Amino acid sequence: MKTTEHTILITGGTSGLGLGLAQRLQAEGNSVIVAGRRRELLAQIERDNPGITGVELDVSDPESIERVSRELIATRPELDVVITMAGIMEPEDLHTPAFLETAERIVTTNLLGTIRTVAAFTEHLQSKPDAAVMTVSSGLAFVPLAQTPTYSATKAAVHSFTEILRVQLADTSVEVLELVPPAVATTLMGQDEDTTGRAMPVDEYLDEVMQLLRDGAARGERGGEVLVERVKFLRNAAVEGRYDQVLGMLAASH
Repeated sequence: MKTTEHTILITGGTSGLGLGLAQRLQAEGNSVIVAGRRRELLAQIERDNPGITGVELDVSDPESIERVSRELIATRPELDVVITMAGIMEPEDLHTPAFLETAERIVTTNLLGTIRTVAAFTEHLQSKPDAAVMTVSSGLAFVPLAQTPTYSATKAAVHSFTEILRVQLADTSVEVLELVPPAVATTLMGQDEDTTGRAMPVDEYLDEVMQLLRDGAARGERGGEVLVERVKFLRNAAVEGRYDQVLGMLAASH
């Protein structure tokens, strides 16, 4: 994926990694649309970042996805990159059925939201000569965190879905990328308050991601996966025979 001259939609682009990535991609010379649920926050982002457009979208609502996709394809037909950043992470205790409501909410947002967004735009993107879809999984897709079982499961599913999306779209103009973050110091699960150094600083993470995209590094060892150095201990744990060790280390750290 070249990092300039695209029109890019980022779902979940109103805070954290989504907003940071939007700002960096705009600085590279792209036209960026951020989507989120809160109208007042979108308006503030537009005021603070001239040139970035806000669109109200709830990825947990299939009708919202359908409506926004129709509107954007009609009004911004040059749209050629979609990044599915929207997601939620919440702790769960599996001892009783009380966790089920949380689990269903996570599945609806993280997994169905991603799949529905891809479904809404994939046909349009195939009409563009240099298009891309970027999904967002997690290092926890490869070694789950005991505190967040459903989050980890949805990210594993996003990874699997993305692998097959890449295979099926190999005969099209659409490049399929997967952003695989480690723990990053965002508000997700309060990681912005981490003082242990386990969470990677947001700016450091985004700087490394942008460099990987510029260098085309995502086409390398694990073609299509955008892997910063700090996530590789999770990504490669199983193939390097360290899975049980890393699983235990994650459980002990929470």
